[in-house]
Amino acid sequence: MHGMLRLHSDRAYPLHDTAATRAIENESTESLPPHTLMQRAGYAITRLARALAPHAQQVWVLCGPGNNGGDGLEAAATLQSHGIDVTVTWLGDETTTPPDALCALQRARCAGVRFADAPPTTLMPDDLCVDALLGIGLAQGEKKRSPPPLWIKLLHQMRASPATVLNVDIPSGLQADTGAWSGGFEGLAEPSAFSSFSPPIHTLALLTLKPGLLTAQGKDAAGTLWLDDLGTASEQANARATAWLAGPPPVKQRAQASHKGSYGDLAIVGGEGLARRGMGMEGAALLAGSAALHAGTGRVLVVLLDDGALHPAQWMPELMQRRFDVLELTQLTVVCGCGGGDAVREVLPKVLAQAPRLVLDADALNAIAQSKKLKASLKARAAQGYCTVLTPHPLEAARLLGCNAQTVQLDRLACAYNIAKRFDCICVLKGSGTVIAAPMDHLPHINPTGNARLATAGTGDVLAGMVGARLAAGEAAFNAACHAVYAHGRRADQWPNAVPLTASALANEVDDEAAIPVANGMVKKI
Repeated sequence: MHGMLRLHSDRAYPLHDTAATRAIENESTESLPPHTLMQRAGYAITRLARALAPHAQQVWVLCGPGNNGGDGLEAAATLQSHGIDVTVTWLGDETTTPPDALCALQRARCAGVRFADAPPTTLMPDDLCVDALLGIGLAQGEKKRSPPPLWIKLLHQMRASPATVLNVDIPSGLQADTGAWSGGFEGLAEPSAFSSFSPPIHTLALLTLKPGLLTAQGKDAAGTLWLDDLGTASEQANARATAWLAGPPPVKQRAQASHKGSYGDLAIVGGEGLARRGMGMEGAALLAGSAALHAGTGRVLVVLLDDGALHPAQWMPELMQRRFDVLELTQLTVVCGCGGGDAVREVLPKVLAQAPRLVLDADALNAIAQSKKLKASLKARAAQGYCTVLTPHPLEAARLLGCNAQTVQLDRLACAYNIAKRFDCICVLKGSGTVIAAPMDHLPHINPTGNARLATAGTGDVLAGMVGARLAAGEAAFNAACHAVYAHGRRADQWPNAVPLTASALANEVDDEAAIPVANGMVKKI
């Protein structure tokens, strides 16, 4: 068994959508004796179940009508043979059950497993509930149809139990490709769906890791993530990857014979002043500048759009203040938009036309979304050999696509790719499981680091500064985005629990990769 996947990974990892997983499954089924994959799945579930709940007296297995239910039935038979009291609620019909699942059903019956229409009423915290209702077997049509009320009732009962929950392959009702809940299952994400016990939740992915486990609602729904490839790992399977779980930046040592010019010049353009609209936003630009400095940029120039009302040197003397009209944009990497307000519209045409390396954030993205001319200028940059990274949150992404934030969250990978393709740039779609997409040459990457403590004002500005720092140092745009997002999330993951995480404190963390040891690993043996 490959083991548990933690968000702090020490390597990139291939992700496979439903179609790619099905192809791998079909190839493996054809090359192995009948029923082998389902037996391996049942053994994997059993092994993890006994590791997660070693003192369980009871195990309740909720089994659906397809092969996911068959995996659960196989596990039920094996657990029962180990002397554990197993109750199965099976929602299938023998006349339509797939052959492998029907074989597993007979094995469970022969093993003496108890079948019941409801869960045991005496489940305790040491016990275990297994969700083998749907997995990736949720058909396309069922994503739109309301599920049977009994399914929802039983899933709510499982999550209201004090026992540990183990999802087989993927939490039932979660879409494997997107991490969005299918229609009718959304209530499982509500706090009321869970008891005050807050039992641990685990998910054992089978054959492949699915993108939906790592972005949108997937990370919350899946809990602790495990993988068993059921012995199918191969180079051919990796070649079928449809996305990647991003790995950490490479560890680099700075040469002794270097100087500030070796690490680039970065201009932060933003920070509309209080005088314009009664809304001072200079802090956003200063946060981006501080983050860039602490990420190792050689020189950071701050161009505040506040008519000189604020002096950055009083806040951080290392930041060098400039007027926009004296910038040599063709020689700089630029981060534009952080706290830019309406004032950023006046400088965007020149920035888009001249900056060879550009990060666009916040109000710069909003301005572009409202202007056909600015959209055209953004699209034209790639043809000039310029590189651009956009860093929208879901609402900003929705404005760029002409939709709403809910639509973006329903398929984050597709929306990130659509933005990247539409504007010929790199798109960093922020959120739970940040997605980094390119218009070509790169599969989308999902970032494994970061947590809910980043849900505070200013952390996005910090990220923009960190992306800009890597661009200024000469990293390719896609790599710069992936590595900055990873490092940004890692700072939050390593943050002391007793210390409040604020954007300014996050920006001031030194990103000294040479001093950071390689993580213990994404894959843990059990």
